[in-house]
Amino acid sequence: MTRDEAVAFAVRWIGCWNSRDIEAVLAGFAENVEFTSPRALATVGVATVRGKQALRSYWEAALAHVGSLEFVLQRILWDPASAELAIIYTSTIDGQTKQVSENLRFGGQREVVAAGVFHGAPRSGGA
Repeated sequence: MTRDEAVAFAVRWIGCWNSRDIEAVLAGFAENVEFTSPRALATVGVATVRGKQALRSYWEAALAHVGSLEFVLQRILWDPASAELAIIYTSTIDGQTKQVSENLRFGGQREVVAAGVFHGAPRSGGA
């Protein structure tokens, strides 16, 4: 994957989330993906969700409690040697804004095989 492809992936990923299209987001993930997030722990009782179906179920459960959602891409960091992409964005969910970094590692099939999410503290006054 080139840097331009990594940017395109991040832009598409943000757009899919903003339209709440879980299937489109999942299209870039491997069947055996491992996804770690503190929100997963709060939502489904485990911090690391394993497998695409479990990730789908987690995201569906999380979105069921969300009224409004907007992600705004700030920047990406791409490391071609390790095939790792950090998508750094501003997340506004139900009026609460914070900075987030979604760190994705790609496998040989250009699918996300592992991901970790880091949520910043809520910010007042919007983005």
